[in-house]
Amino acid sequence: MFGKKSKEIPYSGGSVAGSITIAWETQFKEGNSMWKVPRLIRLNDNIVVREDETAVFFRDGKVLTYFDKPGRYALTDFNAPVVGELLKFFSGVQQQAEVYYLQRRVMDGKYGSETPYQFTDPTFGVVNLRIFGEYRWQISDPGQFINQFIGTFNAATSADVESRLRDQIVLLIYTAIGKIKESGLKITDLPANLPTIEQAVLGLAPQNFQQYGINIEKLQGINISLPDDVQKAIDTRSEMSVLGVNYLQYQAGQAMVDASKNPNGFAGLGAGMGVGMGAGAGMGYAMSGPMMQGTQQQTRICPKCGSIVPANSAFCPNCGNDMRESSVQTVKCPKCGANIPASSKFCPECGQPMSVPTTVKCPKCGKESPTGTKFCPECGEKL
Repeated sequence: MFGKKSKEIPYSGGSVAGSITIAWETQFKEGNSMWKVPRLIRLNDNIVVREDETAVFFRDGKVLTYFDKPGRYALTDFNAPVVGELLKFFSGVQQQAEVYYLQRRVMDGKYGSETPYQFTDPTFGVVNLRIFGEYRWQISDPGQFINQFIGTFNAATSADVESRLRDQIVLLIYTAIGKIKESGLKITDLPANLPTIEQAVLGLAPQNFQQYGINIEKLQGINISLPDDVQKAIDTRSEMSVLGVNYLQYQAGQAMVDASKNPNGFAGLGAGMGVGMGAGAGMGYAMSGPMMQGTQQQTRICPKCGSIVPANSAFCPNCGNDMRESSVQTVKCPKCGANIPASSKFCPECGQPMSVPTTVKCPKCGKESPTGTKFCPECGEKL
């Protein structure tokens, strides 16, 4: 039986030789494209057909006839003009046929790929795509529909029909993507080309679905899902394009955003901005410890001009400074003790100005103490 399990078929009393009146009850239609009458049809049975359905008679692997006009059809010798060729199969007791009811209205279905589509992109290499969405369809030829799904595919439920439709639509979407790809489509172009893909699928649908007696009316909500790492890379590239920055500048900006979320990172952030403005356009931010954690593997700071340069650079591309470790000189911050480039104007860790004297000499005993000390630790003299 197709669709949900039905109760006993309603029939009218006083019928001839156990004949009944058959109708597809409304409460059993929702979500089902068709329903098989759970008994063979006999002479003198009555078939009730409503406006939104078709009754199809099927026997020996093929369709005999179908009724697509609303009304009650009595299978007797008295309505030969209505029943027509069907009477030939009801002339004896053993001449019996099956009846399938079909929906005539437009129905909604969902599709999704079980196996990924491998898209080869010049930038990202082989990317596994998965697609999902919704579609609208309608049975256009009841006879062809039953011959294909019942006679050829031996479908047993409405779910079997929708499964085949779903697989066919996924295949058409993959075909459409492949055709568009031949014109130079890249993975980053897919979101903007979804309407084009939809129209391409609808253009291919008639030649693929008419053989099943089906029309595909519409694709809606088509969605192409990318792997998380590829989606993140595409989002990053899009943001870089909007901001007009390169990768190093983007990384520096992201580090600043991360630092702004950390209350302990504001001091270093302010100092870094001062150096950055001198170096130009966001390239000279002096990173504090928390800010450098995300980028220290790829970049470092030029000790001469403060620019952020690739970690493997031998010379600074901004000022030409020798970036080899033997030439990099560092000093200790008098306030926090951090090792910083000797040319730094501010400590990137605590913001301490580095251009003022770092020590003060006691006028009494000559002991040098860090700048800011109020009393000499040697003799107690006020400084």
